[in-house]
Parts: sequence; C-alpha cells; structure tokens
Amino acid sequence: MRRLGSVQRKMPCVFVTEVKEEPSAKREYQPFKVLATETINRKALDADIYSAIPTEKVDGTCCYVTTYKGQPYLWARLDRKPNKQAEKRFKKFLYSKENSKGWVPVEKNNKQYCWHSSVVNYEFEIALVLKHHPDDPGLLEISAVPLSDLLEQTLELIGTNINGNPYGLGSRKHPLHLLIPHGAFHIRNLPTLKHNDLLSWFEGCREGKIEGIVWHCNDGCLIKVIAENSLWDYVVLYSCNKVKMTLEFYQGIKIAVILICSKVVLLAYLTYHHSLYALCILWGIGSGDAPYN
Repeated sequence: MRRLGSVQRKMPCVFVTEVKEEPSAKREYQPFKVLATETINRKALDADIYSAIPTEKVDGTCCYVTTYKGQPYLWARLDRKPNKQAEKRFKKFLYSKENSKGWVPVEKNNKQYCWHSSVVNYEFEIALVLKHHPDDPGLLEISAVPLSDLLEQTLELIGTNINGNPYGLGSRKHPLHLLIPHGAFHIRNLPTLKHNDLLSWFEGCREGKIEGIVWHCNDGCLIKVIAENSLWDYVVLYSCNKVKMTLEFYQGIKIAVILICSKVVLLAYLTYHHSLYALCILWGIGSGDAPYN
C-alpha cells in the first residue's frame, strides 16, 4: 500500500462552498456556516478524486514529526498573525506565503504544548500512537512507536484536552492523549461522489458519524469534506461521568492491559468499521480505586 499524503497546507473542499449567515453548529462563537454546494470543486477533478483513497478526518489538532536538534521531534501546528520576530523565527517552516502557518518544535517543558509533549518521550524517542492492530485490522491498539518511524509524517493529536474531547478519552483527573497518523483509517463502501448521497451517508449510517472525509489523491493532493459542510450537525455518541461510563460499540470488545509510561492503561479494543470509536479508561498505579466503577 502506498504511503498517503501529509497535511502541509489547507485542504480544498471536494465541493464548491458557500457561506451562510447563521451560527455554526460546531464552533460556538462562529456566526456563519461554510456549506458545500452540489458542484464538485475543479481542484478535486484535476486531482482525479474518483480514484483517490477516502479516509476518516479525525477531530483533533495537526502535528508533524521531523528532525530537530539532531533527533526526531514532534512539532505543533502554528497558525497566528505574524509580527517581525515571529516571521523571522518561523521563516524556514512556513508552508503558506499568505499568512504565518507553520510548525513549532514541541519542547519537553513548554507549558503551551504540554498535551503535545505528553504523547512523546524524547529520551527513548517514542510516541504514543493509536493504530490498527497488526494481527487484526478490525481492532485498534495504542502502541509506543519509534519517532524515527514517523519522520516527515503529519498526525492528529486527540484526547482529553483537545477540541472538546469528542472521542471521550481519559478524564480531567487522568487525561489521555494520542497521535493518529493522517490517512490511517480508510473508509470502505463510500457512496457515490454526489452531495445528496454523501449527506445521506453522514446522516443515516453509523459509519458516517465522523468529522469528515479526506481523499488522498494519486498526485499527493488532499481533498476534504467536513460533516458540517454537508449540513450535518456533529453529534458525539457517548456519555460518561465519574460514576458511570457508557460506551456504544459496533460488534464486540476485547480488553487488554498494557504498561506505558509507568501507568496502566485499560484499552478497549473496538471492532472498527470505518469510524473511530476508541474510548479508553485510564488510571494511575497505586491510586486506589479506579475513577470509573
């Protein structure tokens, strides 16, 4: 299987978009929506979207692994208005001349990127990654992956303190964060590339309960559609509190206990059908009772 593309710039929508003057269902303080029309974007056609590989768009924040200080390092996405100092500092890492969008290395003791640094160990040069189980593609596992294996890849950081935690990972007392390589979760049996068919898929089937779709084209181009663009309100299918956690599974569940970074992680391996439903429970060694009973 060919290696899929990395996210290095803003991805165009598969459909031509228009702005509607009403509050966004996803972003609380955004007074408008960006909606997809029924017209396929010219960029998507030029990239041969019909032969592209559709993958799940994961709801997190983008990261990048490349060399820094002579070793593989995790980098956080930087997106802010430039001043002269910032423009000079990040000049080498900009991927857009229109504004200062680029990458900043995640230092171990940088509080601004504390959740990024929680998924890497630079001493052992490893990262905490959610991926398919090597012996059973229908299952997901959390693994300690060498950073060298992730070089020049972009990944999505998800977890307790990222984007409102739509996947229900960890808790406030015991936060849990993970990296997911872009393009890791392929979507099977996607409907035809028509607005109404995709809208029905987002609204009407369990596989469609995702943030969106990213098509990886043969020329390296990435094309996306977000569920909100298709007039679908993103709904999280889980509920949890300190007393009780209810998980909705597809078909089955297997439990495995693994030792990572001096903590015991109770990992729920879920049967995986095109969509990310990995919900994990975390507690510390010697802390007494588990936070969820």
